[in-house]
Amino acid sequence: MRADSIEVSFDKTKNNWVIRIQSGEEVIRRHQDMPANADEQTLRQAAQTVAQDEGYEADLAGITIQH
Repeated sequence: MRADSIEVSFDKTKNNWVIRIQSGEEVIRRHQDMPANADEQTLRQAAQTVAQDEGYEADLAGITIQH
């Protein structure tokens, strides 16, 4: 199944990254314990891995990263 959108953002209150996967009305949020200064490629790969673990296909170029 293909996700409509995948976003990665930093949650300052929990001091970790959140990967948000949306497919239709379904939204999955997974917190990832990575450094606040993680590089873009690391964040994209983590998002792709989480999406695949949840049963979604993810294209690295289609992942949005919000700093």
